[in-house]
Amino acid sequence: MAKRSPFFPKSHGRPRVDDRRVLSGIIFINRNGLRWRDAPEAYGPHKTLYSRWKRWSEKGIFAQMMVGLAVEHGEEKTVMIDATYLKAHRTATSMAANGGRGRLIGRTKGGMNTKLHAICDSQGRPLSLFVTAGQVSDYIGARALLSSIPNVDWLLGDRGYDADWFRDALKDKGIRACIPGRKQRKTTVKYDKRRYKRRNRIEIMFGRLKDWRRVAKRYDRCPKVFLSAIALAATVIYWL
Repeated sequence: MAKRSPFFPKSHGRPRVDDRRVLSGIIFINRNGLRWRDAPEAYGPHKTLYSRWKRWSEKGIFAQMMVGLAVEHGEEKTVMIDATYLKAHRTATSMAANGGRGRLIGRTKGGMNTKLHAICDSQGRPLSLFVTAGQVSDYIGARALLSSIPNVDWLLGDRGYDADWFRDALKDKGIRACIPGRKQRKTTVKYDKRRYKRRNRIEIMFGRLKDWRRVAKRYDRCPKVFLSAIALAATVIYWL
């Protein structure tokens, strides 16, 4: 709570209900993917949990919390970039115009999905997160996360990030790219294969985030609320 409290909005008027109890209930619901009405009585009224979650998510409090704690990562050598699919539940896609467009939900071979793009440090701790519709290219996520890449020596990525503009942008920032070339390239791209093997840490990070039911299966219609669920899971798992 000492690490989190600087990111809480100020209370106006009547004092807020106990932050520790309410946040504990929010974490319990997100981790287990339960309905808000199924929250144990120890966490107080479920309407209080839901209203706090909805209000702070729309303000971006949980995302700001993760970014603020991740600033002290201390990484100087290597970061990694990758993306993963998160399945959307029918409650998130129902009653949406154009099949969920605007909610960052797209149709892929695996069904209706949202795509999570992330940058993590050499220890596999997430530094920046970005969500798009499932059918969106990795290049879109790379372009959005480019400005948040810290000043390091190396960036590891898979073939999905093999683009000349991305390599040039990393070179301008003084970062060396460890990205294998696509098979369509006429000239072979050399990369450090031994260093590339460390990229499994970002895959492990995605797996740990998906242990939280509300992250592995998207129930929220609002993209900002869903991103808050991912940021909350990342904060609890890696930054506290």
